[in-house]
Amino acid sequence: MKEEQILVTGGAGYIGSHAVKLLLQKGYNVIVIDNLVYGHRQALPENVILVQGDIGDKTITRKIFNEYNIKAVLHFAAYAYVGESVSSPAKYYQNNLAASLNLLDVMMDCGCYNLIFSSTCASYGNPVYVPIDENHPQSPINPYGQSKLMLEKIIMDYNKAYKLNYVFLRYFNASGASADGSIGEDHNPETHLIPLIIDAVKGVRKNVTVFGTDYDTPDGTCIRDYIHVTDLAQAHILALNHLENNKESIACNLGTGKGWSVNEVIRSVETVTGLKVPVVYGTRREGDPPQLVANPTLAKSILGWEAKFKSIDDIITTAWKWHNNEKNGKYELLTEKNNLVL
Repeated sequence: MKEEQILVTGGAGYIGSHAVKLLLQKGYNVIVIDNLVYGHRQALPENVILVQGDIGDKTITRKIFNEYNIKAVLHFAAYAYVGESVSSPAKYYQNNLAASLNLLDVMMDCGCYNLIFSSTCASYGNPVYVPIDENHPQSPINPYGQSKLMLEKIIMDYNKAYKLNYVFLRYFNASGASADGSIGEDHNPETHLIPLIIDAVKGVRKNVTVFGTDYDTPDGTCIRDYIHVTDLAQAHILALNHLENNKESIACNLGTGKGWSVNEVIRSVETVTGLKVPVVYGTRREGDPPQLVANPTLAKSILGWEAKFKSIDDIITTAWKWHNNEKNGKYELLTEKNNLVL
């Protein structure tokens, strides 16, 4: 019988590559599919097989399932720029939704019934209350959040009709880098606050803009729950164990349960780096709620998961190490080693 494998879609991306790293450490056999539009081959160990292709191509995905004994799928592959989703909704519904439907159909055809889905707190929309638990109304305010919520609903229908088991993991603000500095956050364009601030202190950009200083928060700037990427990866391992033990399908928020304001993050970067952050203060951006903070108690009670990185200084320290030691130039050195183009 063929050896069992875990298929990681979007596994060369920021969060996916950290999950692959941890899966390998735990002894799992891993296959990655990534179209490398935003992912990086260099974020993966050289001995990991990467199928360079799109999950929307049934010929490619079916060949993977035919050639390997896939027992579960960790589904990270998605576009995740909120602003772009507003200006180009078709791109997001095609990639995040339609392509994922093709993946689900191949899974069902090939008898793979375990799915860990990388979802988002954007599915909740503007918070009615904080901290946000899993019973909070889901009312997305952008096509990115809509695409994730729609897929959640589709997967739940597949659960009822075809017995597809799932865990939805709704992330709050993914942040940080691997503790050893080997992989980290490298988006183009970059929209996440911490790497933007680090780029500003390194002189990669002139400054960082703070959008709004008059929110109903202690210092007037927006508050977000920053969850370390390694903690997110660990949650996927625990979710996989949950399904392997034939436990019920669930949805869980992933966050620390604590929020930090934009100004607090800026001060933390200054503390960690010893450098002054060049800041420009601007007006509010449309659609930015004052606070987004998770209630992560369900993940702890069901999965046994809890964030280990609870200090913003510790999170930023890992990001600073990555940006200093690895980011510049590393992901620009392309290689085809162990790529399978099907």
